[in-house]
Order: sequence, then structure tokens, then C-alpha cells
Amino acid sequence: MNSQSTGLRAASIAFGLMAIAQLLRIVIRPEVIVAGHLMPLWPSAVAFIILGALSLWMWKLARSPSQ
Repeated sequence: MNSQSTGLRAASIAFGLMAIAQLLRIVIRPEVIVAGHLMPLWPSAVAFIILGALSLWMWKLARSPSQ
């Protein structure tokens, strides 16, 4: 395994964990207050989609044969 593949897999796992954390925020619905204002849930939904897509994309790149 080369270092590029290892780096892509590590980044994929990190993005996947962040996506799971965003999904948990949507499911649990905790109140998050930023500067005195209640943070809505829709940014977490957007973050979940983006982070999940990045995770899958990097995982697929790590599995593809080297050129």
C-alpha cells in the first residue's frame, strides 16, 4: 500500500466520522446556541451530504488501481 492510498483512506474515515456526527445531530436534535442564537438543523443536513460524498469519493479513489 502506498502513502497516497493510505492518506486517502485516512481522510475518508475522518470525513465519514464527521458525517456520522452531523447525522447524529439531526437525529438527537440537541439545542446548539451560537452567539445567543439557536442554530438550525438544516446546515447539519447539508454538511452530512457533503461530508458523506467526500468520504465515499476518497474511499473509491483509494481503491482504484494506480496509474
